[in-house]
Formats: sequence, C-alpha cells, structure tokens
Amino acid sequence: MGITSRMVPTEDASARKREIEEKLKQEQETLSFIRENMEKSDQLTKGMVSILSSFESRLMQLENSIIPVHKQTENLQRLQENVDKTLSCMDHVISYYHVAKDTDRIIREGPTGRLDEYLACIAKIQKAVEYFQDNNPDSPELNTVKARFEKGKELLEAEFRSLLTRYSKPVPPILILDAITVDEELEVQEDVVLEHLPEAVLQDIICIAGWLVEYGRNQDFMNVYFQIRSNQLDRSIKGLKDHFRKNSASSGILYSPAVPTKRKDTPTKKAPKRPGYDHDLRVKHPSDALTEKHGAAAGKDDVLDIEIDSYIHCITAFVKLAQSEYVLLAEIIPEHHQKKTFDSLIQEALDNLMLEGDNIVSAARRAIMRHDYSAVLTIFPILRHLKMNKSEFDTTLQGTAASTKNKLPTLITSMETIGAKALEEFADSIKNDPDKEYNMPKDGTVHELTSNAILFLQQLLDFHETAGAMLASQETSSSASSYTSEFNKRLLSSYICKVLGNLQLNLLSKSKVYEDSALSAIFLHNNYNYILKSLEKSELIQLVTVTQKKAESSYRELIEQQIQMYQRSWLKVTEHLTDRNMPVFQPGTKLKDKERQVIKDKFKGFNDGLEELCKIQKGWAIPDKEQRDFIRQAQRRVVSDAYRAFLQRCANISFTKNPEKYHKYRPEEVEEMIEKLFDTSA
Repeated sequence: MGITSRMVPTEDASARKREIEEKLKQEQETLSFIRENMEKSDQLTKGMVSILSSFESRLMQLENSIIPVHKQTENLQRLQENVDKTLSCMDHVISYYHVAKDTDRIIREGPTGRLDEYLACIAKIQKAVEYFQDNNPDSPELNTVKARFEKGKELLEAEFRSLLTRYSKPVPPILILDAITVDEELEVQEDVVLEHLPEAVLQDIICIAGWLVEYGRNQDFMNVYFQIRSNQLDRSIKGLKDHFRKNSASSGILYSPAVPTKRKDTPTKKAPKRPGYDHDLRVKHPSDALTEKHGAAAGKDDVLDIEIDSYIHCITAFVKLAQSEYVLLAEIIPEHHQKKTFDSLIQEALDNLMLEGDNIVSAARRAIMRHDYSAVLTIFPILRHLKMNKSEFDTTLQGTAASTKNKLPTLITSMETIGAKALEEFADSIKNDPDKEYNMPKDGTVHELTSNAILFLQQLLDFHETAGAMLASQETSSSASSYTSEFNKRLLSSYICKVLGNLQLNLLSKSKVYEDSALSAIFLHNNYNYILKSLEKSELIQLVTVTQKKAESSYRELIEQQIQMYQRSWLKVTEHLTDRNMPVFQPGTKLKDKERQVIKDKFKGFNDGLEELCKIQKGWAIPDKEQRDFIRQAQRRVVSDAYRAFLQRCANISFTKNPEKYHKYRPEEVEEMIEKLFDTSA
C-alpha cells in the first residue's frame, strides 16, 4: 500500500509537467508568430514612411510651382472685375448724356393715357439732373435735362388741369335733392354718394398731385384745383336754383322723384280760411312786398315761395356739397394745405349765397321803408333754417378763416335785426294807421287792417320760436346766454298782445268815422269777433294767454257791448210802441182828434223807422253766420213782442177810417223784414 500511494503523485507531476511544457511551447510559438508579424509591420511602416516622404516632397514641389500661378490668376480676375465695373459705370454715366434724347418723344407727347410710363421717364430725367449737379455742374447737358424736367413738370401740371377740367361736372339737381332730402317715413336714411370724378381719373390726379408736391416742389396746382372745383361747386348750386325756377312753376316738381319728401321751412302760402266768414275781406298777401322784384302780376306768391324754397335748399345743398368737396380734396391736397385750399374753394359759392341772403334782407328793408312790414315773413323760414343748420354749417367750415366762419352768423344777425325792426314798426303801424273814410268798409265788415294784422300774426305763429328769438336778440337787459325758450315765448306773447292792443285802439278810432253809431257798433263787433274767432281757431290764443290770462273773456265782453250798442239803434223804432203819450180811454168811448193823432203818429213812426232801418241795415254785413243769426233773432224777438203788444192794445180802438194805411205790416211781416237784415242779396 505504501508503494501504490507514492506512485500516484509522481504520475500527476509528470502529467502536469507535460502540460506546462506544452503550454510553454504554444506560447513560444505565439511569441515567434508575433515577432514575425512585428518585423513585417516594421518593414511595411518603413515602406509607407518612405512613400509619404516622397509624396510630401512632391507636394512641396507642386505647391512651389502652383501658388505663383494662382496669385497671378487672382490678379487677372480682379482686373477683369474692375474693367467690368468701369464699363458699367461708363454705360451708366453715358446714359445720363442720352436721357434727353431717349425721353424726348415721351415728354413731347405728354402723359395723357400713359401716366406711369411718363412718370418713370420724368424720374430718369430727375436722376440725370442730380448726376450733373453733383458731378459736372458746368456741363451744357445739365441745362438740357433741367429744361426737359421743367417741360415735363409743366405738362404734368397741364394734365392735372386738363383732367380736372374735363371730368369735373356740376352735380345734377336731382342728385343733390336726393342727397339732401329727408324721408320721414324711413327709419334709416340712405346716404347718397356724390361721385365728383371717375375712380380711374381720381387716381391719376392723386398721383400727379403727389408727384408735384414731392418732386415738383410746386403748389400752383392747388390754386388750379380750388379754382376749378370752386367753379363746379358754384355751378352745382346755381343749377339747383335754376331747377326750382324752371320746373316748380310749371309742373310743381320741387323735389327729386327718387325720394319722397316732406315740405318744411316754407311760409304759409295762402291766407287761412276765416272761421264763419263767407266772402272775401280784401286781405293782402303778406309776402307781396318781396315779390315785386320779380315783376310778375300773377302768381307772385308762387314765385316767391319757389325763391324761398330754392334758397333754403341751396343752403342745405351748399353744406352737403362742401362736405363732399372736402372728402375729395383730402385725397388730393397735402394735409397741411387742406384747410386753406378748402377755404378758397368754397368762397365763391358761399359769397353768392350770403349775397342772396343780403338781397333778401335789403328787399325786406325796402319793403319796411314802404311800410309793408309783412314782407318780413319771407325772412322767417330762411332764418329758421339757417339757425337750425348753423351747427352743421360751423362744423363744415371748421378750420377756415375767421372771416369765412363769420359770414353765416353775420347774415343771421342782419336777418334778426331787420326782422325785429319790422315787427316793432308793424306794431306801431297798426296803432297809427290813419282813419281814412274812403278806406272804411261801407257795410261795417272786417277792416283790411284787422284781417292783415291777424293774418300776419297767424303766419308769425308758424315761426314762433324764430320770432321769439328774433325779439330776444334785440334785448339789452340781459346777456344772450340767459335767453331761454320760455323767455322768448313770453316776449312773443307780449308782442302779440301789443299788436292786438294797438289794433283795438285803432279800430275804436276808426269806428268814429261812421256817422251812424249802429254801423260803428256793427263794425267793431265784426272786427272783435273776427279777432276772437281767429285767435281761437289757431294757437294764437295759447300764446296770448301767456301774458293775458283773460284775453278771451275780454273780447267776449267787447263783442257783447257792441251788440247792445247796435240794439239801441232800434229804440227809435220800438219807442213808438210804448205806452208813453198813449191816450187813456174807455171801451166804446169816442177818441178825440188829438188822441187819434197820437196813435196815428205812433203807427207812422214805427212804420217809417222800421222801413228806414231795414233798408239801411240790409246793406250792412255780419260775415259770421252764427253771430248774424243771433243778432237777428234777438232783434226780431224784441221788436215783434213789442209790436204784437202794441197791436193788441190798439185792437179795439177806432182811430182812423183807413186802418190799413197805418197798420201796414203784420207781425210776421215785421219778423221777415228783420230776418233779411245784413243780407245784401235779399
């Protein structure tokens, strides 16, 4: 066992030794392989280094050969570029010398129809001018291109004038009326656009104006602009005025048929129908004074109404057209010149309107000098319209000269002054109208002074706010700022009461011209009644009662007084029917001659008085049917009752052999005779 155990380790050691020797041998083989590869690698490296060294040497040789060539080529390229630039500059400079020749045809033919091409041509000339000024100011070419530039500018200015002149047309009256008409039935008004120039033409004009300002250093075109447009504005307004004159009188077409309108601001054309009066009372139309200038015997009222309508519409048209002109102007004229140019543009049309307004004032002044104060009524619709539109007028003229802005206020002041003067002088004329016998109505009807005064006040009522402000404008007791609508209303009420008071005093004085006190009473009755009915039928009574609360009852008292005064005229008839001097007798007793004569005288006095009064008073007039019937019935009742009573007392008295000689009328016949009083046709 011992031997076996010793042999096992020996075999293991040998095996291990062999294993190690085999590994060593493998390692040596690997090392040998690595050495061989390293030797090959070294050889390859040495070969590569040799190759690279050779390549480097060759590159250095190549670089030393190429760099001089490259530098030479670069210099040649730079020289080529310089030559090209020089040639280009030479061509550019030479082109300036040829500009005059190249642009000659286009400049000569002008810009019409080819504005863009023309402006491009002008731009070339302008650059040539700048070149020669900077580089060769003494060259003759500079003068040539300068002259060509000025010629081109002149032709642009001429084109600007030509386009404006050719395409600027007056706005047709129908279109103006459409633009200024207000249709009260439409909730939203449609704005009518006033196109003054075709769009293409407008763009050309704007382009030319811009060039003239920026490059032409020229402002003369602005004068050309306002002169041409000013003329068209004035012609547009005159065309509207002619439209009224030509069409209104013949056809009555005052307004554009395109838009229904409501007539406003026109004076009352016809006298309002007098309440209860059935025949003409010789009323003179209050507008006759101003119509005398037209020289037309017939239709003067219509002509005047057309003139007033025309002027009112022309004022409105001016505002609308001026606003439209400013919109157009703002597209063409530089901003800092717009207000001044606009001011110049509107002057002619505005001056003509103001002159026409002054003529209206002058005509009213002349009429007042002739004591035709009713002519002032023509001013009222115009004045009201001017004041209603003053704020829009002021807005339109904003930025214009003070003298321009003050024209409308000056006209308004003139109208207010002459109007207030006419009102005051009218009131005085009512008071001082002379009592001329030939001017008194023979039938005791309403006097012309009364009818004209009431008509004047009624027409004044249509413009009560304007009239009140007119009177207030002459007040010096307080500043204008303190004037209120209520204050103006009280002033107008006081004025109307003053006129009525003066009229009452004058009528009382005139009534004394009649020799017959009964006719005088009828005259006053008719006039007072006419005044009262006229006040009641209009809103005048409301104005009067502002300052005179009992005016209505006062007139009723006056009317009643005159009725009583008239009834006294019948006392000379009815006094014969009284018991005074009537003989006392017993039935069956024979009367004495003296007593019979008394009864005969009473019958004769009654008959003669009745016949005389009926004959005279049948020719008198009480136009108011209600009053006429009332007075007749009252008088018929009084006379008839007294006559019946008298006949009854004399029924059984034998005072004559011919009773039919004295008892001429039955009571029914007396009543019929009285029923025919104040009836010229009976």
